[in-house]
Amino acid sequence: MFLRCTRRVKDGKTHEYWNLVENRRLSDGRVAQRQVLYLGEINASQREAWRKTIEVQEQGTRRQVALFPAGSMPADDVDAIGVRLSELRLQRPRQWGACWLALELWQQLEFDSFWRARLRPSREGTPWLKVLKTLVAYRLIDPGSEWKLHRQWFDASAMADLLDADFALAEKNTLYRCLDKLVAHKDELFKFLKRRWGELFGAKFDVLLYDLTSTYFETDVERGPDDLRQFGYSRDKRGDCRQVVIALIVTPEGFPLSYEVLAGNTADSTTLSDFLERIEQRYGRANRIWVMDRGIPTEDSLAEMRAKGASYLVGTPKGRLAKLEQAFLGQPWARVREGVQVKRLATEEDVYVLAQSDARIDKERGMRRRRLRRYIDRLRELQSQTLTRDQLLMKLGAARHEAGRAANLVQVTISEVGAATPKGDAMSKARATPKARAVGSRAGAAKAVKLAASLAFRLDRAKLRQVRRREGRYLLRTNLDAQQPERLWTFYIQLTEVEQAFKELKHDLAVRPIFHRNEDRIEAHIFVAFLAYCLQVTLKANLRSLAAGLTPREVIAKFKTIQMVDVHIPTTDGRELLLSRYTQPEPEHRMLLQQLRLSLPEQPPPKISAIHVQQQAPHAATV
Repeated sequence: MFLRCTRRVKDGKTHEYWNLVENRRLSDGRVAQRQVLYLGEINASQREAWRKTIEVQEQGTRRQVALFPAGSMPADDVDAIGVRLSELRLQRPRQWGACWLALELWQQLEFDSFWRARLRPSREGTPWLKVLKTLVAYRLIDPGSEWKLHRQWFDASAMADLLDADFALAEKNTLYRCLDKLVAHKDELFKFLKRRWGELFGAKFDVLLYDLTSTYFETDVERGPDDLRQFGYSRDKRGDCRQVVIALIVTPEGFPLSYEVLAGNTADSTTLSDFLERIEQRYGRANRIWVMDRGIPTEDSLAEMRAKGASYLVGTPKGRLAKLEQAFLGQPWARVREGVQVKRLATEEDVYVLAQSDARIDKERGMRRRRLRRYIDRLRELQSQTLTRDQLLMKLGAARHEAGRAANLVQVTISEVGAATPKGDAMSKARATPKARAVGSRAGAAKAVKLAASLAFRLDRAKLRQVRRREGRYLLRTNLDAQQPERLWTFYIQLTEVEQAFKELKHDLAVRPIFHRNEDRIEAHIFVAFLAYCLQVTLKANLRSLAAGLTPREVIAKFKTIQMVDVHIPTTDGRELLLSRYTQPEPEHRMLLQQLRLSLPEQPPPKISAIHVQQQAPHAATV
């Protein structure tokens, strides 16, 4: 084995990158070189740590290998370190790149300056700030339970290396105790983030998107009278589980301004007034535009917003579109962009904007066709089966649930027929008789038969024409000046940003399901997920401006491939030279780093183990 140097000129400076290489003889007799370990760039500050030379024992003789040719030293130099290269071991590979990236995003948001005064070390010396960094990085990279962090993830990551700490950070009780210290600072954090995102990305908070979602619990526990965990409308299709509701406010770019955790049985329409009041108390009154989906505002809450001078743009249920359809007939379509046209209808209180999108038409029409086709195929299957009325109704209900609104386009008729189906598998081939039909008449009642049911269906073409006419249409309602309906339509379409935020919280950051039982820790769990989302949305904003086309999850996955490994090289005096090295970045890593304007840190300096290892006879090394 030998050390090989590669020189590259960057920014007018020459950089030296070192590799540990071995010669291998191939079957055809040729000799090929194989990189054993990438040591990275070693600058002048690290040369002293390396003692400038490495002494190699070779067949009873000593040879000096100069790590730095210009600084080679004589063989009898007392500072030279004798090593046995043939006994080199690579141990404990661990995830480094994604952890480093998470901490870089943390520094970009200047979270240290916010948390340092609020999370001081304990009297016992527990570094709560480092514990929080570990919790948030874990939630961003490989989210799961705190138990998994404690038992698996921390040892498989390089967080201890990056934070200059040990496993004490990941002790289970330490993680839980850290959670107890966070939520009290939530409001202060919101104000800090608003300022910081304004500094970093010029974020504006004059247009705010408001929506709600729910997250459920896998376990049920005894609840107090004011417990947030309640049964309610589940957006996760888990009506069997208790849940909490999360209300979130984000900007059109996806920067979150605030969130609240509400009781699981909270109705969407009851949240708005209280939330608006909190925002005004926290940030003062301002000329904000509130954008919300249908189902959140009520007539009373909209009247309250008008009385306060608040501006709003809300989606309107399609039932109202049916009521205003005649009024819109006399209004002309105006093309506001390619594939989008609108109509305006002014009333005494509000302005209604009917928007129609060609792309939305194609999407909704495709979804409706697929569901309708599957529903009709299922109805044909049921027609071919011999079922009782109860059995048929049960299967029909399941088919209607799967089809959703498409089921309303088909009229279904069920009737009983003269043929009968014996009750029970043992009588499946028995002949139905009037006597057997007399259920409960005498002892033969247990073997009674039930009349079979037949199914007929037809497509309701009048409803289909009505649905087709309304596909791809949005009915918006606003108290703003609607002279620029394109702007209003754009605002409303941006509601997808808050939907995306919920998706990232639920799926990317695994805010669901929640396993905690203590209510304060439930909120802390969501708070840590929110902090991780702040890192992710910061990365997204960087990618938007510097590396468009990539998603945060793709970048994190790429950086996961940069590993750290411990290189153990026994010395001739019975000790070990320990080198912790992250693996060589691939070209795609270097491209990402350049695009994001990031630079990897220097490789850590080597360590000489103070623990003597078993002395062995010298082994030959190829130099």
